[in-house]
Amino acid sequence: MSAHAFHPTVLREYDVRGIVDETISAADARALGRAFGTAVKREGGSRITVGYDGRLSSPDLSDALIEGVLSTGVDVDAIGLGPTPMLYYSVFELDADGGVMITGSHNPPNYNGFKMMIGKKPCFGEKIQMLGSLAAEGDFEVGEGTLTQIDIFDRYIDRLARDIDCNAYKVVWDPANGAAGPAVEALIKRLPGEHIVINAEIDGTFPNHHADPTVEANLEQLKVAVAKHNADVGFSFDGDGDRIGAIDTHGRVVWGDQMLAIMAGDLLKVLPGAPIIADVKASQVLFDRIAELGGKPVMWKTGHSLIKAKMVELESPLAGEMSGHIFYKHNFYGFDDAIYAGIRFLNAVSTQGGDLAALKDGLPHAINTPELRFDCDEMRKFDVVDEVKARLEAAGANMSTVDGVRVQTEDGWWLLRASNTQAVLVARCEAATEEGLSRLKTALTEALAGSGIEAPADL
Repeated sequence: MSAHAFHPTVLREYDVRGIVDETISAADARALGRAFGTAVKREGGSRITVGYDGRLSSPDLSDALIEGVLSTGVDVDAIGLGPTPMLYYSVFELDADGGVMITGSHNPPNYNGFKMMIGKKPCFGEKIQMLGSLAAEGDFEVGEGTLTQIDIFDRYIDRLARDIDCNAYKVVWDPANGAAGPAVEALIKRLPGEHIVINAEIDGTFPNHHADPTVEANLEQLKVAVAKHNADVGFSFDGDGDRIGAIDTHGRVVWGDQMLAIMAGDLLKVLPGAPIIADVKASQVLFDRIAELGGKPVMWKTGHSLIKAKMVELESPLAGEMSGHIFYKHNFYGFDDAIYAGIRFLNAVSTQGGDLAALKDGLPHAINTPELRFDCDEMRKFDVVDEVKARLEAAGANMSTVDGVRVQTEDGWWLLRASNTQAVLVARCEAATEEGLSRLKTALTEALAGSGIEAPADL
């Protein structure tokens, strides 16, 4: 088999991702399939599952990847179109030796990529770089694998429905024309209450709004629907159904860390003292709340694969990210399934008085910026963070460096880290007062200026 070099920007920390026909192509998918099949085979595996999301480029990339895997002698169970969590589920349900999901996740329509599992664990970090090395060297196994088409949808819905234990609510669901639409429509038939679905049809052009629930502008249509139907809660999903956003009956966003705080309130009744993990972007309110509830708060790196690996290490039953990835190991598999998270969230609200708006109001108030993402050259972004870190260390700053820099001051904290999925820097500030927030913003602006970076206009 011939050697293949990937574009230097596509082999990310926890997945492979790029711009279709610019940095990622069918040839890349085929080479990745060969490398992935080779890695699975050399770890003693013989069969994987493959699925794809609703992007226009996904079927062709899936076909090419499968062709590559089969050429190594590894068999493929193709589960077809669906959300990423259904692919993860298939690896467990079919007891496969790994899995690949073709998905661009929350990125714009012209992006696509691959999320992978080897065995029952995420394939990330050094393993992704190892796949790149196998391809660059043309060091592939050779064989003739068998392709089997498997419909796992009904089993997946049955598994999600198994843990429904909530009050009857009126809920608006917005799959955002992403891959979660059909699964949401099937699941709500099993839920008590009244359920309205908008943007259910899978459409890879995402005609109604961008499929990223962390950006409040993408929740406007959901807010209108919740108000129109006088619903108790609204849920929104990203393009591949592994991230969730929520709003309450008043149209207020319940951010990922607030959702996690509410879920922790439910879980820690059942598992007192359990470690609950959140990423460095999460509010201090969350970490304090977990501790107040008797749990063990753990701050960790952003990234679904990194969080999942930490959950295994600490035997954590629940973890989450500001970006809306929620991971349940308690009664589930430990992967990020946004639809399942929606069920567990409704359960958690039900066991804590039943009123989401009241639960949100009950959380301590902090003043913070949203997650600010601003362009920074792919080859420069990590260097900027390292430079800022070095200057802060020299100044004796109180900070966590678990992922970028999170600087703690008397006012609160500010964060700067490099995105692992896009050519951007990510920043966030949180304080108890507006004056404190202003001081944190100034400190962050000055830290960026020291590396010749202009702070984003919305800081």
